[in-house]
Amino acid sequence: MADNGRAKSSQDGDLSRLDSDLITQVASFVGTSRELLDLALTCKSFGWQQTGSALDWSLAEEVARQTVCSWQHDIEGVRITLPQYARGRTTWLSILHESEDPLKFDTLLGRGMEHERSRRNAVCMNHVAGSTGTAIANNYVMETGIHYAEYLVSPCSSVGVVRPMPNLDPARFSNETFSFFHLMYYDEFLAARTDGWGDGNVHVCVYYTTNGRKEWTNWDEDDEEGGFLDWEGMEDCENGDTIGMLLNLDEGTLTVYKNNRRLGVMQVGLSGSYCWHATCCWYINNAPGGSTAKIRRCEAPGA
Repeated sequence: MADNGRAKSSQDGDLSRLDSDLITQVASFVGTSRELLDLALTCKSFGWQQTGSALDWSLAEEVARQTVCSWQHDIEGVRITLPQYARGRTTWLSILHESEDPLKFDTLLGRGMEHERSRRNAVCMNHVAGSTGTAIANNYVMETGIHYAEYLVSPCSSVGVVRPMPNLDPARFSNETFSFFHLMYYDEFLAARTDGWGDGNVHVCVYYTTNGRKEWTNWDEDDEEGGFLDWEGMEDCENGDTIGMLLNLDEGTLTVYKNNRRLGVMQVGLSGSYCWHATCCWYINNAPGGSTAKIRRCEAPGA
């Protein structure tokens, strides 16, 4: 009797005997990609590829796929582009993880520009004397509403907003010193225009950590309004300061915060779609070094 009881208990605990749709429904209550991964690692019925079923992957992967396809992690006013398929080292679990924290620098432009310690939300300039590079969150396009991001910065870096340019080829600039303000690139930037830009004339706007000044342009070399400018409230930065940026597309303004303290409205006249970006350079002061920038999405101070 005892042996039969143990056998029945073992069969009842064998999740592989349950209908796969039921297992998927149960697993869908798991809150995050990390929790789903833990479940896959501790329970083979969830983590192993299913045999004799329509699935080509594990039940954990199927739950991740369904979650991504349902867009449960949408952010109001933001168009987020994620990989459409799981292939190679890209799994549905990794895509789900990306969707939970989608603000990443996915496009690197310029010689020596790298992700810092392989973290896609942090960039640095790596040992290329005199070089400058830029990172763009091209897959995180802000189209309407109000958005806030915070940068952890160092001197000789700059941060701001720029038009989305998904068709710009990073390989084109991989051996060059890159800047949004190099006249020789203006035609290429304008050729990458998307319908989302609208009719606004502020195509890029930058805050410089070294002196607190701003620069903006519409990529028209004859433009007399843009340029390298002072603005009320500007302050420079030291290593480890945070610069917050509040993009209000309802009012067309870009407001700057330093260490959670509001400096003021840096730019007006913004309309259409924008991405966050950061620029780093390799500088030589008392000792050689490269500037860095790290970004995160958070609530604006006082919000």
